[in-house]
Amino acid sequence: MAALFTGKVLMANREQDEVETERELCWALENKVLLLYFGSGQCPRCRQFSPLLKDFFLRLTDEFYVERASQLVLVYVSRDETEEQQSAFLRTMPRRWLALPFGDAFKRELELRFAVSEVPAVVVLKPNGEVIVGNAVEEIRRAGPACFRSWQEAAELVDRNFRLAEDFDNRSRRSITDPIRRLKYKLDKKDKEGEGEGEGED
Repeated sequence: MAALFTGKVLMANREQDEVETERELCWALENKVLLLYFGSGQCPRCRQFSPLLKDFFLRLTDEFYVERASQLVLVYVSRDETEEQQSAFLRTMPRRWLALPFGDAFKRELELRFAVSEVPAVVVLKPNGEVIVGNAVEEIRRAGPACFRSWQEAAELVDRNFRLAEDFDNRSRRSITDPIRRLKYKLDKKDKEGEGEGEGED
């Protein structure tokens, strides 16, 4: 899924952090169902739907509702008229949402690619970028969080519950640079193992 955003920038909601390197994007988007939410804080239909989408997202990802967040990521693609309007809208939405920066020309490319003509629209994608649902607004209204299970099956996600428990140690609070730090640790470890092997051969 990161391939869709290769060379692009995503913003972390309510923070100045940019999720822009390929590694960071892979970490944020890999093995997850991706929702592209095309909307606007000024659109009356969006104002009705956005609280439902917020609740839907929180019930699947917030620790208050679930022990472990579902494999779900949302990117807000704004049709707001000003950057201030986009920021004001996002301040009312979950922190885990990502957003395309205001005024990014990639927005138009996404609208054309996924045939989005009106808002609100929620495009549901597999990790490889294939479309699961062209516009899930009515499905979310009707079924709520229950519809995620069918998306998860369609996306053929690797179930993280099958991983060993130690994989999750100290990983509940990840920063955006965490995968880079872990990669460095793995490289350091390999270097040390390589040195150890070299010493044994002498």
